[in-house]
Amino acid sequence: MRTIECCCTSLYEAREAKAGGAARIELCEDLSVGGVTPSRELIRRVVEEAGLPVNVLVRPRGGDFVFNDHEVNEMLESIAFCREAGVNAVVIGALDANGDVDMPVMRRLIEAAGPLPVTFHRAFDCCRSPIEAFEDIRRLGCARLLTSGHESNAWDGRELIRKLVGIAGQDIIVMPGCGVRTTNIAALDAFCGASEYHSTSHGTDGRTDRSVVAQLCSL
Repeated sequence: MRTIECCCTSLYEAREAKAGGAARIELCEDLSVGGVTPSRELIRRVVEEAGLPVNVLVRPRGGDFVFNDHEVNEMLESIAFCREAGVNAVVIGALDANGDVDMPVMRRLIEAAGPLPVTFHRAFDCCRSPIEAFEDIRRLGCARLLTSGHESNAWDGRELIRKLVGIAGQDIIVMPGCGVRTTNIAALDAFCGASEYHSTSHGTDGRTDRSVVAQLCSL
């Protein structure tokens, strides 16, 4: 079985992910802007009822990943709530105005996460230099990097993803995401050799579908 993390925006989707055999949920809202921090009520309900580890996206808004002091404080508060709610991990990322990983902000966010593992999200795909950013992310001690390989989708970014998987060693999991579908996951897996994959796993109704999840896990 392939390890699939499902990106979900509701309790219904989380239940579909579990029924299809997903290993984990990334919970967020508003996929139209790439995802933002879900409501506290939704976080609580999914953690309590989904029956899977829940990683929560902490991102105060859509747009770029250069955050002001107010937005950083908002993220710190969200991370504190996530710890209280018993989430499995937090999904965060921040860049500076030059397009590099914002190390001071990331250190504050990671310190707030405490024992929770950290996934660095697709802010990475907007960075100035992916290899330099990857080394910064690894030095920060992040457990995972979610990336489409610095392209609009993981298939187009497969060359960089394969390179990152090759240099990651045991330090960090490189998890391809964005455009990971039943039609390409087998080829993507064969090319990149990643150990985990991230997908919305949507069916025809535009929501996570257990049959799609099952196919992604097994193809």
